[in-house]
Amino acid sequence: MAVRVITDSSACLPDEVADELDITVIDLHMMQNGEERTTSGLSSLELAAAYARQLERGGDAGVLALHLSKDLSSTWSAAVTAAAVFAEGAVRVVDTGSLGMAVGAAAMAAAKLAKGGASLEECYDIAVDTLKRSETWIYLHRIDELRRSGRISTATAMVSTALANRPIMRVHEGRMEIAAKTRTQSKAFAKLVELAQIRAEDAPVFVAIAQNEAREAAKALEELLTDSLPEGSSFMMVDVDPTLAVHSGPGAIAVSCVFSAEDGI
Repeated sequence: MAVRVITDSSACLPDEVADELDITVIDLHMMQNGEERTTSGLSSLELAAAYARQLERGGDAGVLALHLSKDLSSTWSAAVTAAAVFAEGAVRVVDTGSLGMAVGAAAMAAAKLAKGGASLEECYDIAVDTLKRSETWIYLHRIDELRRSGRISTATAMVSTALANRPIMRVHEGRMEIAAKTRTQSKAFAKLVELAQIRAEDAPVFVAIAQNEAREAAKALEELLTDSLPEGSSFMMVDVDPTLAVHSGPGAIAVSCVFSAEDGI
């Protein structure tokens, strides 16, 4: 029996990747409130049921759960509550401090180890290490949806609205902050490339680009990153999960990078 890896749909993992690596993906909730769409996290009852099913499949190997940042959703706290239902250590919940394909990449790394017979502790360690080596930047075509969602402070929203037509946000310590202020898409893309280059130095990078109604622009950004990042870098194009799209708005593009460790691994 192998360790079971669970994440939620905010990780933006394509179905074929989740199927190949045997990762369980639980959909976050999206509701229609009149003309507005809203989202909600997963409940502890839902997660406890999901963990129980996977513990049955994995036996004594255990479950590794990776969910979006606790500062952005109630799902993490619900996961901790759900994990407490089971024997101590049976379910490990990772405090990811991130979202999107940074979490997806950590789930992928853990699932690959699990397939090779790694222990729950080893899977947990590789997930945490992957997250520590990751960065996520989000290009917003507009900030209206993010401001309405409350995922950024009023002060941050006001500064962004006043100074930047095309802001680049960064997920830092689980929260959203302004990483750069740009006024055009081309300047925003150039800045994203610069940020990735500086962090990469001379080592290969794994890059996941998630787009929301911006496929052509995302392809153009991928070409820029491919030309600029070190040889051996790998790329993945995914769609932004609908629950994240509600908050990012159309035209948004997230760039999640996992950088090489200092020892090159």
